[in-house]
Amino acid sequence: MRVFGFGVMVFAALMLAAPMAQAAGKNCYTQAEAEAEQAIRIHSELMVIGLNCQHMTPAGQKNLYQAYREFTDKNVGLFAAYESTLLGYFQRTGSRDAEAEINSLRTAFANKISLDAAKMRPDLFCNHYMPRIQKASVMGRNDIQKWAATFFPSHPVSHPICGQ
Repeated sequence: MRVFGFGVMVFAALMLAAPMAQAAGKNCYTQAEAEAEQAIRIHSELMVIGLNCQHMTPAGQKNLYQAYREFTDKNVGLFAAYESTLLGYFQRTGSRDAEAEINSLRTAFANKISLDAAKMRPDLFCNHYMPRIQKASVMGRNDIQKWAATFFPSHPVSHPICGQ
């Protein structure tokens, strides 16, 4: 009889845990959604770097903010696709305003790197981060996708990746 009671308790616990596991699975990112978030982070960081460092563009080189703008224009379709992927995620997870969620995400990424900029001398910040714009400006679509699909412990995505 005691074993039966324990079995019922285990069954009840599993039944209660199943909806929680489904809810957790619902909120996790697919690989494509995680890549999309990383791409939006990269794009947001490049914007802040371009804005903060445009006055420190090395002589004979393109203004860094202009280089960022050209990078954006060249890859507008790719970043629009990434935003569409994130819109789908936010809609799937029940967001009332998926567009606002993306804007909040962009703002959070921009604020984080802006805080880094505020903690460093401008010349040190720009010397450290300026090469990102220079490298990004010559990247093709596949290179950008590979960069966005590479996850670093120092830059985790905001939701777990499903199955990991």
